[in-house]
Amino acid sequence: MKIKDLQVFIVGNPPPGWGGRYFTFVKLTTDNGITGIGECYCATFGPKAMTVMIEDTFGRYVEGMDPFHIEDLWRKVYGSGFTQRPDVSLMGVLSGIEIALWDIIGKSVNKPVYELLGGRVQEKLRSYTYIYPDLSKGQDDSIYWNAEQSAERAAEYVKQGFTAIKFDPAAPYSAFDPRQPSLESIELCTRFCRLIREAVGDKADLLFGTHGQFTASGAIRFAKHIEKYNPLWFEEPTPPDRPEEMALVARGTSIPVATGERLTTKYEFGRVLELRAASILQMALGRVGGIWEAKKIAGMAEVFYAQIAPHLYAGPIEAAANIHYGTSLPNFLILESIEQFGGFYAKILKKPIKWENGYVIPPTEPGLGVELNEEVALAHPYTGTKLHLEMTNHVVR
Repeated sequence: MKIKDLQVFIVGNPPPGWGGRYFTFVKLTTDNGITGIGECYCATFGPKAMTVMIEDTFGRYVEGMDPFHIEDLWRKVYGSGFTQRPDVSLMGVLSGIEIALWDIIGKSVNKPVYELLGGRVQEKLRSYTYIYPDLSKGQDDSIYWNAEQSAERAAEYVKQGFTAIKFDPAAPYSAFDPRQPSLESIELCTRFCRLIREAVGDKADLLFGTHGQFTASGAIRFAKHIEKYNPLWFEEPTPPDRPEEMALVARGTSIPVATGERLTTKYEFGRVLELRAASILQMALGRVGGIWEAKKIAGMAEVFYAQIAPHLYAGPIEAAANIHYGTSLPNFLILESIEQFGGFYAKILKKPIKWENGYVIPPTEPGLGVELNEEVALAHPYTGTKLHLEMTNHVVR
């Protein structure tokens, strides 16, 4: 069995657009007709450039390969270009291809992917969601900075079964960060924590998100204001390029520090672990280097008693990869979901991801256990030039 063909889908994510403005899917086909689907999570280049990079990588390393030879492929892609260092764009390309290979492998042996990663450990996966607007009530994006509405929405999510809620009112995040948080921002974020804690009581964890916005001193100063509300984590308090600074934050607050959505490969996560910069790792499987690389990182994390909370700001194929990955982990903590994986997430799959009472139920079908609805994908092409996710391009004061 050899890999024969590649197809790339750049799928526009229609309003409300939760999970990103578009999704980058790759479909691989073998010479005996087995197909596999993967997803690349890359925000450094636009979709046209990403498509060319995926096709280039496929032609150089993937076409004609045995899909079981993932370790061999990984080393060739990582090192053949004379870099041998974490390259976030290249790893985004490799991640999507690698996920598709696992889908093929699972289908070829009639096993779910998690059974090939050491077997099922978790019977079901606790999940959390961001606080999103309730469109049925006419809410809009202003909820992200409205503490009262967010608290009300958090209580509604708890009634649905969620036991953890994430929010990040310290926005915007900027290409010119890190910065000191303003007193106005500290007051708003503290109000969010207080009102949401009052609304959910002890029925849900609070997950406080930032996007590498603060200096270490600013993050420590900020954390002292929200510690009393007992968040489960303080996410990415400083930028990802210098984990030594994040380690200062981890030592300066009682809130567990979480990080990883912008990191790639075992090498970057190894630095985080060695420095004790975070105790919760949030790799994005469409960026980190694929499922096998993420499994290696989880093994390293066990040594440091660190836990895994796979990140999701992409489409349902990365979500499916996260599910198989989490199912195989003894140190799994929680899974990010986009609400209950309804809406376009369900429409673009032939069979939606199963979510019940706050938990995702791992599939039992072979491979990833999900199939892309190609008719829907082709009916929603993204034709723009924007990045998947864009930072504010001015100084925030």
